[in-house]
Amino acid sequence: MTVAVFTFVLLLANVLKEVVTLLMSGQVPFTTLVFAIALLIPFVMVYALPMGMLTGTLLVFGRFSADNELTAVRASGISLISVVSPVLLLSVLLSGVCALVNMQIAPQCRVAYKRLIWNTGVSRMGAFLPEKVYIKDFPGKIVYVGSVRGNHLREILIYKLDAANDRIEGYIRASEGNLRSEKNVLHLQLFDGWYVDLQEGTRVQLPIYASESLLSYTNAPASDTDRKVRLSDMTFPELRRELRGIEHKLAASVSLGKVSSETLREKLREYQQEAEDLTSPIKVQIHRQVAFSFACIAFTLVGIPLGIRAHRRETTFGIAVALVLVVLYYSFFILGQSIETRAEFFPHLILWLPNFIFQSIGAVLLWRANRGA
Repeated sequence: MTVAVFTFVLLLANVLKEVVTLLMSGQVPFTTLVFAIALLIPFVMVYALPMGMLTGTLLVFGRFSADNELTAVRASGISLISVVSPVLLLSVLLSGVCALVNMQIAPQCRVAYKRLIWNTGVSRMGAFLPEKVYIKDFPGKIVYVGSVRGNHLREILIYKLDAANDRIEGYIRASEGNLRSEKNVLHLQLFDGWYVDLQEGTRVQLPIYASESLLSYTNAPASDTDRKVRLSDMTFPELRRELRGIEHKLAASVSLGKVSSETLREKLREYQQEAEDLTSPIKVQIHRQVAFSFACIAFTLVGIPLGIRAHRRETTFGIAVALVLVVLYYSFFILGQSIETRAEFFPHLILWLPNFIFQSIGAVLLWRANRGA
């Protein structure tokens, strides 16, 4: 029941944002709304399953403790671990389901959903320069934008390729930028832009007057098949292929030749640093999909002992505690994805912190509850 409630709430938030507005204006038929909801179900189930598991364990074991059933179980010689083992096994099973959905089914459904919205006429500036996508349509460049809000862009990376498009010669990083369109030409004005030359090993700040002239290009997307898939909407195998492709181009840019061992070590260190920097957004999405799949286990380990300690029958109390824990858990994912282009902060490892913290605390609390502490 709790999974169904959270699924409904999350579906409502997504549908109201995009589809219902079109439905009320008469731009799409009712059948399109139903199909869109069906495509969104796998996407929201990844969030609803862990939240439902947490709420369920808090409610069940809170009442279990409040009704003194736990005392009766212990008096009969049955340990708490024996009682909760089926619940823990269920959480492992649900984590496997979340992994399948999160790494394969949900991204495919999300892409199909966005194509449906596109075909109904929902378009924006992001159609020309979508966010969180490695765009390879522009000669001599690979463009990545972390966030698109109308004409305002954030976290911009532009990789400069050689004439054969086989090697990355350098890249531009800018914290912000503005996008404007003139006929079929898009002009990207960068702010706080820096250019890193991988061949020379130099890093220089771009002057304002040069930022736009370097990054003007022709772009005319014709249909939804021309639109690129965001990294967050890629399946796990697609992300792996994307990572290997970037690493291959970067590796080809490293020319060792006949150099001394010290120079060789220095070049390898530079290559490793640049590889971490340029592939960080992909690694964040790969680790997000995997780490996200363990949420059911983490929430169950925390929910069981907290429910026992709370010793409450009220449903509202369990839901309130669940919401607080969910916010704490997902805040790490928000933090990691917000700094996905800053490899020096290891954003892909930040995504594993909530699992480590919740499972460690939950295991300790469960061990103490089993001892009757």
